[in-house]
Amino acid sequence: MAVPTVRSRRGPRRRRPGRLRADKGYDYEHLRIWLRERNITPKTARRGVESSERLGRHRWKVERTVSWLFSYRRLTVRYERTSRHFAAFLALAATLICYKKLAKLTT
Repeated sequence: MAVPTVRSRRGPRRRRPGRLRADKGYDYEHLRIWLRERNITPKTARRGVESSERLGRHRWKVERTVSWLFSYRRLTVRYERTSRHFAAFLALAATLICYKKLAKLTT
């Protein structure tokens, strides 16, 4: 499985997140029902009700990480035909990003 289990304080390890944050583009009743059926709490900004700025506090982390990954040209345009090769390059890029961040902390 590509997604590792999530540690929990009590009980068995979770294979799904406890909640999902999304912007107004995903505010549909059928999506909220689908998430609740899987015991995932939707944190979606409501269309016409809430401002999507509140989600911006969490959203920038995802966008920053994606921009770090897309700094590697091979991941931006998917040249690989098999998903295994793409996943390998993705893991390699994540390893290089972590290495660079850690090297910057130690200097």
